[in-house]
Amino acid sequence: MDTNHSMKLQLDGAVHRNLTAPRLVEKALERGEGILTSTGAFRAVTGKFTGRSPKDKYLIEEPNIRNQIDWGEINRPMDPGTFEHLFQQVKDYLREREVFIFDGYAGADSRYRLPIRVINEYAWHNLFARQLFVRPTKEELKEHQPRFTVISAPGVQANPKEDGTRSETFIAVSLEQRVILIGGTEYAGEMKKSVFSVMNYLLPEQNVLPMHCSANMDSHGNTALFFGLSGTGKTTLSADPERSLIGDDEHGWSDDGIFNIEGGCYAKCIGLSKEKEPQIWEAIRFGSVLENVVVDDDGHAHYDDSSLTENTRAAYPIEHIPSARIPGVGGHPDVIIFLTADAFGVLPPIAKLTPEQAMYHFLSGYTSKLAGTERGITQPEATFSTCFGAPFLPRPASVYAEMLGEKIDRHRVRVYLVNTGWSGGPYGEGERMKLAYTRSMVRSALDGSLEEATYTPDPVFGIHVPDRCPGVPSEVLLPRNTWADPKAYDIKARELARRFRENFERFPDVSDIIRQAGPTK
Repeated sequence: MDTNHSMKLQLDGAVHRNLTAPRLVEKALERGEGILTSTGAFRAVTGKFTGRSPKDKYLIEEPNIRNQIDWGEINRPMDPGTFEHLFQQVKDYLREREVFIFDGYAGADSRYRLPIRVINEYAWHNLFARQLFVRPTKEELKEHQPRFTVISAPGVQANPKEDGTRSETFIAVSLEQRVILIGGTEYAGEMKKSVFSVMNYLLPEQNVLPMHCSANMDSHGNTALFFGLSGTGKTTLSADPERSLIGDDEHGWSDDGIFNIEGGCYAKCIGLSKEKEPQIWEAIRFGSVLENVVVDDDGHAHYDDSSLTENTRAAYPIEHIPSARIPGVGGHPDVIIFLTADAFGVLPPIAKLTPEQAMYHFLSGYTSKLAGTERGITQPEATFSTCFGAPFLPRPASVYAEMLGEKIDRHRVRVYLVNTGWSGGPYGEGERMKLAYTRSMVRSALDGSLEEATYTPDPVFGIHVPDRCPGVPSEVLLPRNTWADPKAYDIKARELARRFRENFERFPDVSDIIRQAGPTK
């Protein structure tokens, strides 16, 4: 079978192509890959890997792409010979096994979409791919020619001594051969994020900005973007019953507007409740996939139980959200919101940014890695993730930042920084910002009512804090007022400001006007 170009994968076992969701669920149950919950969702457990393995992800160091990649801790190079060796192992392993194939797209806008093929060892992984990527119509499927192939074979493990890998796990991306190999991990999120990394490489060549953000739209066609790392609220805040959901995690911004890169949602569901997140709650039904959610003998999911991992997940097609916009395209955004989960508890819950501050905070990408999203993370850790998506950016950060700055300027976009992290003290002392308050602040930013407030520059960070916001106590807006010991707040705020400045030293070529938009103390 030709996967793409000259790559050949000999499959002598049973090959299931483009099965429907019911047939994939049936096969997964038949093969003992998981169980059905009381709502009809399929639950799988992913073993010891319950989050991404970023230190086991590699880009093949190939001649035509070598000078375009920002090599380092995120984009780890792999020798082409090692890739060929691993690829041969995968081919040998899958040759006589039952496999599942999905043909679809990355990209809801037909002008920029990437035809992909996903080949899986597990039926439930193929169900995940079917629900997360863009599903073709019957007519499109007849003409489908994959330009990138994802091959996920969790049963294949690398040998670090022979292969030079860090562990038995590997996520190896060949941009020249247009193949992604995944082995040694059952965590399904590796497939979606690997394709996103590929799109982050390809789209700038078409003058399209790829973005790690969610997006929604009001009834008048006004579009909003929500940038942020996992756990900061992208999915929760974009699933608004009063707005149409375009997508919850990955988008492109072209000269014509924005489009969803995916066809489904991948929500964190630890602590999920029908009262707080009704749309996500109702979306988890037949055809959805639950990862590592504890389920009792009666099939009821226990979303408060983190005994398997904090990073419990729900994957479902975007059609499961009643207000979803299909196809997932929209106009140029009016508002951009940068979401940060501040573990220091010192950033204001909402602040307006100047264009220069927007560029500073986009490049900084400050947030906290939340428990379980990556191997080894057990409690929030302050981190700076360039462009709010550093793990998925093959090119230098300046490529994406310059594109965003130009688009913000051209379309006169209002930009806000929203802290969904801690208030009243740092992690362990303060409390997580109430979701109801965050929703009120976001709603006021989107409908323009927050523009009526009086803004005061934060004395440490310089960002502009409103004096009032409908539905939010005024004292919450000023984080220093929420601390029992204001002097302790001052110490923490200065510490975070210092971290901002030290991190920004990574960008020596940035203009002074952007550099000076950072913390003032």
